This record gives sequence, C-alpha cells and structure tokens, in this order.
Amino acid sequence: MMRRVVNDWPLILVALLLSCYGVAMVYSAGQTDVPTVATHAWMAQIRWVILSIGLAYAVSRASVRFFEWAALPVYIVTCLLLVVLLKFGGGAGDAASSKSWLVIAGHRLGQPAELAKVAVILMLARELGARREAPRSLLELWKPSVVVGIPWLLIMLQPDLGSGMVFIGIFFAMLFWSGVPLPLLILIASPAVSLVLAFNTSLWGAWFLALLALVLWYRPYMWEGVTLMLANVFMGVLAPILWERLAPYQRHRLQVFLDPSIDPRNSGWHVIQSQVAIGSGGWIGKGFLEGTQKRLAFLPEQHTDFIFAVVGEELGLLGVTIALSLFLFLVLRAVRTASNANDSFGSLVAFGLAASWLVHVSVNVGMTLNLMPITGIPLPFFSYGGSFMLACWLSIGVMVRISSEGRGGRVGELAI
Repeated sequence: MMRRVVNDWPLILVALLLSCYGVAMVYSAGQTDVPTVATHAWMAQIRWVILSIGLAYAVSRASVRFFEWAALPVYIVTCLLLVVLLKFGGGAGDAASSKSWLVIAGHRLGQPAELAKVAVILMLARELGARREAPRSLLELWKPSVVVGIPWLLIMLQPDLGSGMVFIGIFFAMLFWSGVPLPLLILIASPAVSLVLAFNTSLWGAWFLALLALVLWYRPYMWEGVTLMLANVFMGVLAPILWERLAPYQRHRLQVFLDPSIDPRNSGWHVIQSQVAIGSGGWIGKGFLEGTQKRLAFLPEQHTDFIFAVVGEELGLLGVTIALSLFLFLVLRAVRTASNANDSFGSLVAFGLAASWLVHVSVNVGMTLNLMPITGIPLPFFSYGGSFMLACWLSIGVMVRISSEGRGGRVGELAI
C-alpha cells in the first residue's frame, strides 16, 4: 500500500551534495594532458546519478514491512548472481583477472557485490530483529554467521578483498547494534587477530594472554572457551606456514604495503603517487582541474579507487575536510535514523547502511594514504561506477522510508 513519505531532507541534501561533488571530481579526473579512459566518464556518471535518484524515489514509496518481506528473495537472487559470477564473471582495469563483473556477450552489466551488500544488511536485520534477545553465545550466532558467510565466501572466491572487508564490517556493526556484548564480539574476532599478530611472537604472546584473561572473565560455555583458545593457537601456528606457502608476488605485495619504497616503479607506484598528490595539495590545493599528478595521469585509477587523491591534490585540506564532513554528517544522520526507528528491523537496517558507508570511506581514504592495503574499494557517491552509485542511492531510498516511519519509540528489546 502506498504511503505518504515525510522526506528526510537533510539526508537527501547531503547525498545530493556528495553526488554533485563526486561528479565534479570525476570530470576533473578526466581532464588530463594524455588521453585516458576517464575523459568522458563524467557524462556517464551524471546519467547514473539521475537514474539512481529515480530508483531511490521509487524505493522510498514502499514500506518498511515490504523491505522486511523482500529481504529473503533479494538475498537469494544476489547469492545466485554471485554463484553465476564464478563461471561467467569478468574483471576490469587493474582487476582484470577477477570475476567481479557480470559479463554477457562481452558487455559488463554491473557488480552484483554492490547489491549483495544491501541484501545482506536487509537479511541480517530480519534475522537479528526477529529475536527476543540479542545473541549471548557463539552457538546463537550461527544463523547470522551463515547469512553473511555465504555471500562473503562467494565474493572472496572472485576474489574481491575490498567487498569482503565491507561484509565483515557490516556483520560486526549490526551485531553490536543488536545488543551482542562487546567481549563476545572480541572473542569472535580473536582468531583473525591472532592470524595477523602471529607474525610477531611477542605481540601474539601478549594478545594470547589478554585473550585468556577475557575468556576467564567473560566465562562463556566451556566448549566455546576451549574452542576459541584452540582456534587462536591454530592461527598462531598457521601464520608462518601460510607465509612460507605464499607465492613470491603475494609476499611482495604485503612487503610493499609496509614499505612502498622497496618497489616504487611497480607495486608501490599507486600509493606513492597518491601520497605525493595529496601531500602536494597543501591547505587549499592547486586549483580545480590543475592537479599536476592527475593531469600527467600519474595517479592510477584516478576516477575510481583513487579519486580521493584528486580531491586532496586540487582542493587541498579544505576540500578534503568538506568531503569528510559531508560523509560524517551522512553517517551520523543514518545513526540518528536508526535510533529513531520504531522497530528493530528498521533500526538494524539503518545502522547497517551507516556501517557500510563508514567502512567504504575509511578503507578508501586509508588506502590512498597507505594506512590500509590497496583493495580496490570505491568511495561512496564519488568513485565512477554505475553499480555502486545505484547501491548508494538505493540505500538512501531505504533510509528515507525508515526515517519517515520512525517515531522515536522503542519497540521490543532490540529496538534502539
């Protein structure tokens, strides 16, 4: 049934400002002294923005109950698309060997992983929102883990590390918002932490002792505590073995992340040029269209993954601050919508979408500054690409509907 929408104009306005800002930067990224594939990307980006806004409006006309009903079929369809990608998918740009794009008759139609992020948020909210109490043990988390784990595994098989990181961020954020205790979240993440820290024996030993103290304090079921500690020991033993089994080029990538200067003309080129561009922008930048690293096409993927470096070079700290402030407002507005939602499902969806945007921005900005590994993750509303723009505005449409139906009441134990 159609309902009157009370639009959340601050949310819509900030999304429009980000999209316009993004189109301007995509246009600038295409203005180079040598021909690049980005030259006319801005025109396609405008078309995608207009189409995406239309989609967001259509979505905002539905009800939150419809989103809850549609969660399962949308989730199933996206998982099937991810399975199809493993056979018929293709890559693009620096990720030509991956299978992230749906390709039919030689035409790239889109990246189902972007739709999968929204589908997982809806399905996870449906699963967590249906509970009377938040999960308190590992056994109670098996359903939410399966909801996220199936598409995550399919995406990692493509492989697409960037999207995989977003799924992990969404999973932990929504568990936290649903009321899962923080100690339990730390315990869940502990094997992955052990795998990373095991490359330094002292760090891993300190972490293991801290984890043991947490287990004794939190007092999970005995089998859960024993399983977790064994899993951490296993990861600690496995890490050096994995390192030895990595191909030389894989080790090289990790080493370059720690020190890009060891291979400045090849693997370290991306992040070095990005850092040079951002650092040279100073306080107010070199001026719109005037970035030298950009104009000489030294910046790789400057209209997609590294568009933030174009902002830093041409508009300086001022332009970067404006962009990050808009993103901060977007995330805080989404959290406000989650807080005011009148049921658990809507609250969890809004918070999941906020977490998705936050992870995207954090990882994208981090990789341009070499604070995060280069994973090919786009910047919301900025990076060129139709699938991601559609997903971003689809999320805005869902958020507008949740906001319009929210009354600030608390319904059920999981409502925030």
